Amino acid sequence: MPVAAGASNLFLGRDTKVFLEKDGSIWEIPVLNGYTFNQSTNTTEVTVEEMSNLAGDSRRGKAMFNDSVSPTDWSFDVYARPYITEGVHRSVDEALWACMAAGDPTFASGVTADLDTWDEAITFDATQLDVDFNSSNKVSLGTFNLYFVFGATQGASDYNFTADGDTTIYKIPNAVVNEANIPFDVNGITTISWSGMGGTIEEVASYDFSAAITSGTTATNNFIRSRFTALAATSAVSGASVTYGITLTGGNITISNNINFLTPEELGRVNQPIAHVTGTRSVSGSFSCYLDEATDGPIDMYEDLVNATDAVRNEFALDFYIGGKNSGADLPVGPGLQFKIPQAHLEIPQMNPDDVISLEVNFTAVPTTLAATDEIERVTYVGV
Repeated sequence: MPVAAGASNLFLGRDTKVFLEKDGSIWEIPVLNGYTFNQSTNTTEVTVEEMSNLAGDSRRGKAMFNDSVSPTDWSFDVYARPYITEGVHRSVDEALWACMAAGDPTFASGVTADLDTWDEAITFDATQLDVDFNSSNKVSLGTFNLYFVFGATQGASDYNFTADGDTTIYKIPNAVVNEANIPFDVNGITTISWSGMGGTIEEVASYDFSAAITSGTTATNNFIRSRFTALAATSAVSGASVTYGITLTGGNITISNNINFLTPEELGRVNQPIAHVTGTRSVSGSFSCYLDEATDGPIDMYEDLVNATDAVRNEFALDFYIGGKNSGADLPVGPGLQFKIPQAHLEIPQMNPDDVISLEVNFTAVPTTLAATDEIERVTYVGV
């Protein structure tokens, strides 16, 4: 809450709430400390360089002017938190996934907000929630308004906030998701680092967030423990199909849309960013493990990759089960998160001679064709 300091108020970062609004639907995004949103001005400096006049004088001044405003950069971390409501599996960050993976995902009305469905990217039922990238080959992706409410604990209990000195509301219009990074911290709770861009920051006098979807944000049993993460790595790089038994010690997956914002370059005015365009979609990451001698374990994988001198591609199917694998189905244990990567190119592992010798493996997911969208077949949440 704001803290009095003389004649002014200070805002504490812990008293911030973040909301995503798209087409009239609102979600509360339960972010961690360390969120950022910033915008800068692009300037041009003009200098003169000339020789001396007859008196030995020379002009040495310079001029500066603003030529454009950059798009707003925003980022925050969110715990991956799937949950079950009305008998179906959902996630607190599904709106971010939908906007990342589709051109214009629409949130269609259901019986209740908990049963509203997406027409693209997101499907869910009584077993799981799936994210697919089938609709991601677009020039531009889903946009939304992102709100940061400072001093939110001092606002109305129904989330109908007014900027009254104790509360300040900032809006990032036309925001878009550029990247999601998912680290595997062996002793941590699974988080996703979301980042993107948007239009010019606006200060809003008031906004009613009382209709925001908050399901799953207050539960305490839907956090995913990274320590239970399992990996299934299957490849025929050795000449025969082998599923390698890899016990992870760490790793990460990064999904990026490589988005650029377009900004005009007219003289005599400060140009504003107008819209975004997508770049090459990329899915990459790494994982580490101890150098284990088990049959079809890390040593066998290392040797098979080293010896695959004639292979044009080191193709592996990778299944990451964050939180553990369900022994009866190709799903994670709830609460859990799965990344199903059908075709990844693995680099030769790098050996790290630490106290316990380990391997670090970098990989890049590739689609089956240049026009395909199956770098990741699906991202799956299973709630509790």
